[in-house]
Amino acid sequence: MIDIENMSILVVDDMKSMRLTIRKMLRNLSIGKILRFAENGKEGLSILSNAPCDLAIIDWNMPVMNGTQMMSMIRKDKDLRDIPVIMVTAENERDIVSEVAESEIDAYLLKPLTLEALDRKIKAVVETANHPDKATTFMRNARECEEADDYEGAIEQVRLALIHKPSASRILRKLGLIHFKIGKTGIGEKCLQKAMSVNPQDTITRDVLARFYLKKKEYERAARIYLEIMSLSTRYFNTAMVLGEKLMVNGYKSLGIELFEKVMARSGKKLAFQDAIIDICLNNGEYDYPKKILDLAIRDNPSNYDLVHRAGLVFYDTGNFDKALKYFRMVDSHKASHVEAKLYIAKIYHMNKKILKADDYLNQILRIDPQNEDALTLRRQL
Repeated sequence: MIDIENMSILVVDDMKSMRLTIRKMLRNLSIGKILRFAENGKEGLSILSNAPCDLAIIDWNMPVMNGTQMMSMIRKDKDLRDIPVIMVTAENERDIVSEVAESEIDAYLLKPLTLEALDRKIKAVVETANHPDKATTFMRNARECEEADDYEGAIEQVRLALIHKPSASRILRKLGLIHFKIGKTGIGEKCLQKAMSVNPQDTITRDVLARFYLKKKEYERAARIYLEIMSLSTRYFNTAMVLGEKLMVNGYKSLGIELFEKVMARSGKKLAFQDAIIDICLNNGEYDYPKKILDLAIRDNPSNYDLVHRAGLVFYDTGNFDKALKYFRMVDSHKASHVEAKLYIAKIYHMNKKILKADDYLNQILRIDPQNEDALTLRRQL
């Protein structure tokens, strides 16, 4: 049993001011006798491994190891997995809402913290830990059965938990995963579909089911689920990129593009994904979408001349030489020493039989790099 006044609490936050604020609040509330502090999830885990605590209050957004990653490691550790966890997040970090709905976070608090909210949340979490409901008890029994390879016993315990919480997606997901483990994939699939239907925000279940369909090469079903996931969470971009490439390779180009569109629209760092998407599309014979990406990206980042040059290359390789020339000249006008842009300008002028203009650009290149073989070869063709 956890004693509110005498319990040990671990506070994990990368901001010293927030750690001090929580410490002061806990002291004012007379909650916790032993307080420990860490700057990130990795440091927090190290503290827990040496001195397990009764409660962990963890910031969601931290460097090195964030709150979600730390919580995942806690839940995988047999000695730590039953520690109550309260996640602290900024109000605009909406992914945390769906994460609480589907995972094993016990509660979450929105910043800025208030004394009343912290008091209420800690007392509720401790009460639940001290007096777990029947569904929680059955799920812990199921966990013990599963760890002893008693899968039928585990299934029975999960079914008993469902009697008390028939609409809990976590319980339905666990039932599905156990059936997958014993090879009854049809039942497992139905359990996961049920979990999805009762919890529209459960992205973990959707991810598991999408991977199942992906393994069966049911690419369209996997993609439809991932389009839902992209609307709910920003945590699955990398998996969506892998799936998008599989869709392109296997002939589902329009669906792949739809998925890439979601990634681009939801990502706050579009430039981090656009090069990969462009390469995937070009490698699979899709040219229009990369051009669209580049045109929009340049509109948003007109001074990114590496991006402008990439656009020139794509339009050149797909035969739109006028558009390519426009972009190469844009690069040349701002980066006069960009030899490759000058070379492509010379090539396009040469194709258009504008010999004097081509020769002018070749001269510019050779003044910068007198031994440039491409420029020398093209000059011999003039």
